[in-house]
Amino acid sequence: MSKLVGSFICLLIVAMDIMAGILGIEAEVAQNKVKQLRLFIFECKEPSSQAFKLGFAAATLLGLAHVIANLLGGCNCICSQEELEKASPSRQLSLACLFFTWIILAVGLSMLVIGTLSNHKSRASCGFSHPHFLSIGGVLCFVHGLFSVAYYISTTAIHSE
Repeated sequence: MSKLVGSFICLLIVAMDIMAGILGIEAEVAQNKVKQLRLFIFECKEPSSQAFKLGFAAATLLGLAHVIANLLGGCNCICSQEELEKASPSRQLSLACLFFTWIILAVGLSMLVIGTLSNHKSRASCGFSHPHFLSIGGVLCFVHGLFSVAYYISTTAIHSE
């Protein structure tokens, strides 16, 4: 029974991250459909409400997938370098995956938020271009899914030992 629940959680995390990635890439496509005037690194463009909605949905799904993976994966605390060196390889793998999920979340969510905010209705102005922030954030959602599932699997393997 627990294997079935674990499989469902892994599929849920992967599905949420894949949807977030697809929505981020679709937001980039929607953003590229609006009128733009570009001169070197400066651009003037109208905001895209479709890109804003898709980017917001992608950021929300990425955040939810991260919360689910971390809450259901459990706590995996190591307080010192000495404890880390004495830890089993599966515990070290779990910590490495946890570290990478947080880094990928920070970068991916930042990219999605910056790209989404550039499409807010009140942002119809000129400034520095934000090229491909939404699509890069979308791709990072896929990577987040891989590390989140690896974290969940390695953490649950530690707790079942």
